[in-house]
Amino acid sequence: PPLRMKRFKVDTKIKRPATLEWINAFRANAGRMDVGTLALFLFATGARISEALAVRWDDIDFKTRKVLIRQSKLGNERESHIPDELFLALVNLPKEKAPFAMAYTTARDAWARAVEKAGIEPLTFHSCRHGFATVLQSKGVGVKTIAKLGGWKSSQHLFQTYLHADE
Repeated sequence: PPLRMKRFKVDTKIKRPATLEWINAFRANAGRMDVGTLALFLFATGARISEALAVRWDDIDFKTRKVLIRQSKLGNERESHIPDELFLALVNLPKEKAPFAMAYTTARDAWARAVEKAGIEPLTFHSCRHGFATVLQSKGVGVKTIAKLGGWKSSQHLFQTYLHADE
């Protein structure tokens, strides 16, 4: 028969969400325009890093200010609104290659350099996604709506994992 093991308790570390102030400090020190725009993209759309790195120019509709995000984890697609600041940042990126045409390791290394140069708390790509959910919650958006906008598998998962910043 299959072995059954009881999991031992592990204290879950509460991760800090990125804030708009953190994003702005990061962008000011990113050096590479695409890395600064990547941080803003993650924060403004709730995209996972894998989803953001997969975005191509034809996924972005500048007229309607929407971006198609192919959800790598769930296998679905969702559209996300592009706020003004992100719109301006995307418009100013060079069009020769995809908006975030870099490998994960390249993005991670550039991210670490920007954090160090800015002298800000080292947050991860995923902290921007967490910040997306936290900001929407603070504006009174319902958990089900946030889950749909950010591509979470369920509102329960979103609530248990991300929306605990006010604890």
